[in-house]
Amino acid sequence: MLTEIQPTTQTLYDQDYYLWLKTTINQLRARQFLSVDLDNLLEELETMGRREKRTIESLLIKLLEHLLKLKCWDEEREPNEGHWKGEIRTFRRGIKKALKDSPSLKPYILEIFDECYQDARAEASDRSQLPIDIFPSIPIGSLEQILDENWFPEYNHNHHGKAD
Repeated sequence: MLTEIQPTTQTLYDQDYYLWLKTTINQLRARQFLSVDLDNLLEELETMGRREKRTIESLLIKLLEHLLKLKCWDEEREPNEGHWKGEIRTFRRGIKKALKDSPSLKPYILEIFDECYQDARAEASDRSQLPIDIFPSIPIGSLEQILDENWFPEYNHNHHGKAD
């Protein structure tokens, strides 16, 4: 009987992912462990873990990018400040919720902080079309500050953040 069920669930995974998912959940609830398509289930669980990490990374880069624009993009600061602060709040909330759901990712966010900061500098430079050196190469705040909903970087009046 196992040989009949296993090919069926494998085919089901390839043909109708959602139905495969519902079937797998039902099999697990019914404790029909021998019927479960373990190979695909394990792959899905691994993918979920990678997706959680990518979500945190993406939110952190976007948060840092907007903080950098707020601090350094002179020409656009005034008309965009409200929008950027709203985006900053949204990204902080997303990170906070992701870390609440998966507290074990807290060390990961520290691990990727510097790399994400450099990625955010590049994004801010691309989006503003300003030279990357307008955006400080050393992080503008600690991770704790970056994630603090009430913290915003000091406005940097002493650089040349206008496009020529």
